[in-house]
Amino acid sequence: MKLKIWIIHFLFGLSSGIPLLLTGSTLQLWMKDLNVDIKTIGAFALMGLPYNLKFLWSPLIDRYQLPFLTRRRSWLLLSQVLLIAAIVMLGGYDPLQSITVTALLALLVSFMSATQDILIDAYRREALTEVEMGFGLSLYSTGYRIGMLIAGAMALWIVDQYQWSWSAIYSTVAAFISLGIVATLFAPEEDSRALAPKTIKEAVVGPFREFFKMKGVWLILAFLICYKLGDNLSGALTAPFVVDHGYSKTEYAVAVKGVGLISLLAGGFIGAGIMARIGLNRALWIFGFLQAVAILGLVVLANAEKNTVLLGLVIAAEMLTAGMAVPAFNTFIALLTDKRFTATQYALLTSLAVLPRTLLSAPSGVIKEGLGRWDYYFVFCALMTLPGFLLLLKVAPLKNR
Repeated sequence: MKLKIWIIHFLFGLSSGIPLLLTGSTLQLWMKDLNVDIKTIGAFALMGLPYNLKFLWSPLIDRYQLPFLTRRRSWLLLSQVLLIAAIVMLGGYDPLQSITVTALLALLVSFMSATQDILIDAYRREALTEVEMGFGLSLYSTGYRIGMLIAGAMALWIVDQYQWSWSAIYSTVAAFISLGIVATLFAPEEDSRALAPKTIKEAVVGPFREFFKMKGVWLILAFLICYKLGDNLSGALTAPFVVDHGYSKTEYAVAVKGVGLISLLAGGFIGAGIMARIGLNRALWIFGFLQAVAILGLVVLANAEKNTVLLGLVIAAEMLTAGMAVPAFNTFIALLTDKRFTATQYALLTSLAVLPRTLLSAPSGVIKEGLGRWDYYFVFCALMTLPGFLLLLKVAPLKNR
C-alpha cells in the first residue's frame, strides 16, 4: 500500500512539473525560432501569474464537489484533462498567426496547471499523515524536477536533433500528464471527515477567519517569511558571484544542474527520513542550522582560489541542506491548514512563503554593493538566518516534537 502511495505522489509531481516550461523557456525558444521580437517574448513572463494568484479561485474548489470520485480527486481529474487539451491547443497554434491567441492559450495552460497544483497540495494534506507527508513531498519534488526536464531539456533536444515540429513536441509532452490522470484514478480517498463550506461567502471568508483565530498567528506569518530568508538572499546572487569569481558558465551549470540537482533531490529524502525519526520541530531547527552553515561555505569559496572541486562541494552542500529543509517546512505549512479550507489556505501560505524569494531578488544587488566584498555579503546572508531561529523558539519549540 505504501509503495502505491509513493508512486502516486511521484506521478503527481511529474504531472505538475511538465506545464511550467511549456509556457516559459520552451515557448520562448519556439517564438525565437519564429523570429518573434524580444519584447514580446519577454512579456510572456506574465503567463506565470496564475501560479502567484491561485488563491483567488481556490475557494471555489473548497466549496464545490463534482458528482464523481471524491472532493479533491474529482476536480483534479477535470483539471488534468483540461490541461492536456490546453497544451495540445497551444502546441497546435502558430504564434505568427496571432500572438494574442497564443498568449491566451498559454494563460489557459498556466491556469489549469496552477489549479492542478492547488488540488494536489490539498489532496496531500488530507490523504497523508504528518510522517508520510515528508516522503510524499520528496517524491513529488523528484517527479516535478523530472517533469521539468521532459518539458525542457528533452523537448528541446528532440527538436534540435530530430527536427520534430513544435506541435508534435507539445502533444507528446502533454501525453505524460496522462500518468497524473492514472494516479488520480487510483489514489486512495482523502480524509472526508471535514465538511466543505456551505456557501461561497464561507469558502472565501472562512479560511482567513479560522487562520487568524490561531494562537500566535503573526509570529507564524513572520516565521514563514524569515525561515529561508538567508537562503533566499544568498541564492539570489549565487550565479553572478560564481561567474564573477572566475568560473565559466559551463562550470556553474555543471555544478548546479548536475551535482546540485542530485544533492537537492537527495536532500529531500534525507530530510524526510530524519523528520520521521526526530519529529517536525527538531527537524526545523537542525535543517535551519545546516542551511546557515552551508551559506558560510560561500564565504570560504569567496576567499579561495578558483577550484572547481570546491565549487561543486559548496553548491552540493547548499542544495543538499535546502532540499533537507523542504519536507519539514512544507509539512509545517500543511499542518497549519484547516481541512475545510485546505485548498485556499495552502495556496495562500505557500504564496506567502515564496514571496521573499521574489521580492529579495531586486534589493540583493544593492545590499551587495553596499557591503562591497562577496564574503561580507554572504556573512550578512548567514546572519539573516537568525530571525528565523528566534521565531522558532515560539512557533516550533524544541520541547515539543
